[in-house]
Amino acid sequence: MASVSNEQSVIIRTERGLTIAGTRITLYDIMDHLKAQYPPRFIRDTFNLTDEQINAALSYINGHHTEVEAEYQEVLQTAEEIRNYWEERNREHFTRIATALPRPSYEAVRAKLQERRARR
Repeated sequence: MASVSNEQSVIIRTERGLTIAGTRITLYDIMDHLKAQYPPRFIRDTFNLTDEQINAALSYINGHHTEVEAEYQEVLQTAEEIRNYWEERNREHFTRIATALPRPSYEAVRAKLQERRARR
């Protein structure tokens, strides 16, 4: 495992949260894979991390489990809120598209498409 001083230089806080230095990979990405019960070697290879980086990340997660878990839950909640927002927005958008009358300029294209479908 990485030492505490080395661990702190590998794990930094950015605007996205706790991140592995020199990457865009957050500890929350690592947590997703840990929660899915992927082995550390698989996680390391998935994110193209070095042994030092994955060991520091796992060490930090284990050493600060309560704080990291609380932040992870906040990240999940925020992601869920964003997903719900876009699903609702897209639902309204797709409903408007479905109820809109077809443009007359597209009638020839639609007829040609239906003709080709019928030939299949």
